[in-house]
Amino acid sequence: MKEIILINIAGDDKPGLTSSVTEILAGYEVNILDIGQAVIHDTLSLGLLVEIPASAESSPLLKDILFRTHELGLTVRFSPINEQSYGQWVMGQGKPRHIVTLLARMITAEHLSAVTAVVAHNNLNIDRIDRLSGRVPLDGVHDQTKACVEFSVRGSVASSALFRSELMELSSRFDIDIAFQEDNMFRRNRRLVVFDMDSTLIEAEVIDELAIAAGVGEEVSKITERAMAGELDFTASFCARVALLKGLDESILEETARNLPITEGAEKLVSTLKRLGYKTAILSGGFNYFGKYLQEKLKIDYVYANELEIVDGKVTGNVTGTVVDGKRKAELLQDIARKENISLEQSIAVGDGANDLPMLSIAGLGIAFRAKPIVKKSAKQSISTLGLDGILYLLGISDRYSSESEH
Repeated sequence: MKEIILINIAGDDKPGLTSSVTEILAGYEVNILDIGQAVIHDTLSLGLLVEIPASAESSPLLKDILFRTHELGLTVRFSPINEQSYGQWVMGQGKPRHIVTLLARMITAEHLSAVTAVVAHNNLNIDRIDRLSGRVPLDGVHDQTKACVEFSVRGSVASSALFRSELMELSSRFDIDIAFQEDNMFRRNRRLVVFDMDSTLIEAEVIDELAIAAGVGEEVSKITERAMAGELDFTASFCARVALLKGLDESILEETARNLPITEGAEKLVSTLKRLGYKTAILSGGFNYFGKYLQEKLKIDYVYANELEIVDGKVTGNVTGTVVDGKRKAELLQDIARKENISLEQSIAVGDGANDLPMLSIAGLGIAFRAKPIVKKSAKQSISTLGLDGILYLLGISDRYSSESEH
């Protein structure tokens, strides 16, 4: 009769440990039903679920494993698994899987305790936990430190809305970000990312900067804030703000473009995505003049924004062509996806304002970045604590791989 045994091995990691143990198993013609290995701070944890054939005896095999691990300075534990238990484990592979991603400047035990409690409360089982962020030196925590832990969880969620609501409450309480995604074939197969520009790729609202130069800063800023919060119609408010810029000298645009503050993590994110073969686009309710500047600086594939009319070196207070509002952004996302033969499920949209919600809602992954409350509440995912490169974690890309893209 075949035996099923779970072998757990732990101890100081060194080259050749796994090879040495599996060499013994191979000598007994053992089948490997499952295997998992992790190394934390040079300490190994190795698990093997093995099926010992009827032709072999378990006692000599286990004795050989025990001797070998003793020689290597490891501890080992053997647990017999009955057929009923194994059958239940096999049946469990059909359950839905999700990814819960925890992002913060520094992750604490309190964060992990709170997140895992919500996971357990929703009857989900954690299969795997991985750290995606790099190693943080004890004296190296600062305002751009990144920490990320990814949980692979299994089971059916009774109410996704309730689960997300519980995670959002934790996000607010601890000032952390928590993403919850279905672990499907699209998660690591995204091909297109579209960005809003103002307050997303850049840490400014360009129209507000131009308004300051034109002496109407306070008036325009108030309209901008209400428009981004969804309190005003975007197109009407946009035209009203642009009209206040009438007479502004064209040289101000060039100076403003040179001084645009690029958002933390933007350059790393875009360069990594380009290395991975993604197509990128700027879909902005701002101005084409600045979109093209960023396109060249960041090597973006597409840019769609509003054309600010300039006559005799002066801003006229008008825009030409169709205003790029929320509806237009969603249309442009679909147009680019069709042109590149990419499904919307493979697309990512990133933005912060109410006019970004239409494109966030149709993208496979919609991310509210440092967004207004109405946007953060409505978007599928949100990032507020880290820079734009935190998006790489939502794609399952660790710092180890994204750092390689910089060399």
